[in-house]
Amino acid sequence: MLSEVIATVRSEGGLRLRGLLTGDEALTTSELATYDDPGLYGPASSAWRVHGDMSMLIGGLRALLLQTLHPLAMAGVADHSDYERDPLGRLNRTGRFIGATTFGTTESAEQMIALVRRIHTKVEGHTPDGRPYAASDPHLLGWVHATEVDSFLRAYDRYGTGRLTDAERDRYVAEMAEIGLRLGMEEAPMTVDELAAVLDDYRAECSYDEQARTAVRFLLAPPIPIVTWGPYRVIVAAAIGMLPPWARRMMYLPLPPGANSLAIRPAGLVLTRSLGWLMNDGINQDREDRLLLSEVNG
Repeated sequence: MLSEVIATVRSEGGLRLRGLLTGDEALTTSELATYDDPGLYGPASSAWRVHGDMSMLIGGLRALLLQTLHPLAMAGVADHSDYERDPLGRLNRTGRFIGATTFGTTESAEQMIALVRRIHTKVEGHTPDGRPYAASDPHLLGWVHATEVDSFLRAYDRYGTGRLTDAERDRYVAEMAEIGLRLGMEEAPMTVDELAAVLDDYRAECSYDEQARTAVRFLLAPPIPIVTWGPYRVIVAAAIGMLPPWARRMMYLPLPPGANSLAIRPAGLVLTRSLGWLMNDGINQDREDRLLLSEVNG
């Protein structure tokens, strides 16, 4: 009897969680990688391991917080994004892009990349101080790419269900470089060390202007369903805890000494494990399919 209750809670919780994360943007069965077409990476890749883990929620928020610090990138978001009116919609669309380019067929991935490139051509304008920006600018693409890759990798290292070797971490950076180049970057970091160097180069361009402050306030307290507030606060704390110290200082987001190790990391681990348990409830067969596909591909 108890096992049936647990199974029901897990099944219903998993359905609600998937609905929150994907909305109407979930990939259809026909869009998912197959034995004959494992997509851009395949199940043996580092990308499948990292992007299939619930630590992505923490990494995603960290990336968004970092991205607010580049005035040109932030101006594009402020002028052209509807994140304040439809935060879950943006989460769903971002999830679809990551899902299609990671777990989708080659065709699904290429179609999604082409769609984003078309959207980028329409995102241009000027910052409040008059500087021009364009989402298709390879330099701005490089900032967004680097913050995302670094954030997803760091989140998996700290909150993921497994551990990557140094070689697998470098492979993840190299795998993500393919997406960056396909989106229009002229060059992309291929190793963890190169990624760190790229981020360090962008640091001098960062500032915390009014548009950034508005976005950060929204990210820290968005209008989300009340039942998600507890988990979201854990995600916020974990994301802030992983920010570079210079970024936390710039955004006035200090952490008490020892907070990461004593409170934030334990809470983050409990959350990611719990959400992972809900997502792998037996209804969603992705994990089993990936394992079978991995065996077929050797």
